[in-house]
Amino acid sequence: MTLSTIDIAILLIYMGGIVIFGSWFVRKSGTPDAFMAADRSLKGGIVGLSIIGTYISSISFLANPGKAYAANWNPMVFSFSLPLAAWIAVRYFVPFYRKCGEISAYHHLEERFGPWARTYAVVMYLLTQMARIGTILYLVALTMTTFIGIDIRWIIIVTGILVIIYTLLGGIEAVIWTDAIQTVVLVAGALISLIVLVVDTPGGLGKIFSVAVNYHKFSLGSFGFDIAEPTFWVVLIYGFTINLQNFGIDQSYVQRFITARSDKAAKTSVWMGALAYIPISAAFFFIGTALFVYYHIQPGLLPGDVGGDSVFPYFIVHKLPVGLTGLIIAAIFAAAMSTVDSSLNSSATLILQDIYKRYVNPEASDKQSMRVLHGATLIWGIIGTGMALLMIGAQSALDIWWEYASIFSGGMLGLFLLGLISRAQNPAAITGVISGVLVIFWMTVSKNWSGAWAAFRSPFHTFFVIVIGTLVILLVGLLVSRFRKEKIRVEI
Repeated sequence: MTLSTIDIAILLIYMGGIVIFGSWFVRKSGTPDAFMAADRSLKGGIVGLSIIGTYISSISFLANPGKAYAANWNPMVFSFSLPLAAWIAVRYFVPFYRKCGEISAYHHLEERFGPWARTYAVVMYLLTQMARIGTILYLVALTMTTFIGIDIRWIIIVTGILVIIYTLLGGIEAVIWTDAIQTVVLVAGALISLIVLVVDTPGGLGKIFSVAVNYHKFSLGSFGFDIAEPTFWVVLIYGFTINLQNFGIDQSYVQRFITARSDKAAKTSVWMGALAYIPISAAFFFIGTALFVYYHIQPGLLPGDVGGDSVFPYFIVHKLPVGLTGLIIAAIFAAAMSTVDSSLNSSATLILQDIYKRYVNPEASDKQSMRVLHGATLIWGIIGTGMALLMIGAQSALDIWWEYASIFSGGMLGLFLLGLISRAQNPAAITGVISGVLVIFWMTVSKNWSGAWAAFRSPFHTFFVIVIGTLVILLVGLLVSRFRKEKIRVEI
């Protein structure tokens, strides 16, 4: 399908406007502190909107409706733990990082356990962002190829270039301000889509609810305790672990805490992001449910080869009026850009602070630091774009992202909590991390074992990789720490 001239104009104006607006901040990002922390001067509301935008990426805009269409609301359980995670963040994490003053979320790990701990966390974070950027760019390209028929590879490459440009030029302030704008655009796009969908469905809202209930589309999953399936409890525990990790040790969130002008502003941004995500996420899942009903009662409207993540884009292309289609496409780009730009800036920050300044040139000048920040933004953008190209043909991008996030996170939260709540020393931390990494490796590779090795497969669902990895690092570290203390008492 070829987009109308009006839709193309709206899309081009939006994309060009975002790139120009983001690039405009180049005048304020000339120093490392401005590029990485916006001179610690931003209001809580703006930072909060950017946090919402980071949570509501194209993963939410496309994959959540896709999951609700194909199955039910089980993935929605992920967000139920956000209020508790936000409370912990406001009570402990935000004051900790604000008092520490370091831009890197992992700097303190070196003081606590040594250089290895800091480097381990940085490498795991960078791998996670590589997967995140790839997933998001792939999803937005999947949508665009449905809209305009351009080869998905070119869409991935062009989108990656656009985000790299303004992120590289404008730094973290460009990221936060563009994220705030894009949050408004994507939420507006979702609401408009939902209104059109409800109005266009024969029988309206009542029909959507009756059919959806009949087919158990609002189900939150089984409440059983099967650890091999994504039950309510498995997703809830997974969600709590990921959300705690986001607020506690994710560089892109921690960096936002630092950009806020005060402790109060930083805490406001956390609550704003956490509480707003729940109803917005519910709206995306409802879109998927409404799409199921819409095409279920009108089966001839949907081609047989369209399903999952492609259903919502198909509806946008074929059912929205001219003008609105361009707006929704712009919203989808907003969803993608609002997360990719954040991942690029935070990754570049860590490459400078925790790799270049730690191992290459500790006394780097501002000019040298800016070169590293710009180069790292460019290189990591290229790597993320390459990851997106490798994901072409994936059946469910949401499942892939969740699996990658679990594997690459590597139980970083366990190491952070070990340092925060205990007096464990370096040997205990090293033992815990090695144990956790081995367990993560076993849980990841054993799912494909067969024959004689089948008996040694992990019984856990993949969502539990990060949960078990975190617990193993924390518990083994605590046990080793306690054993060493008891041994010392005996010797004394």
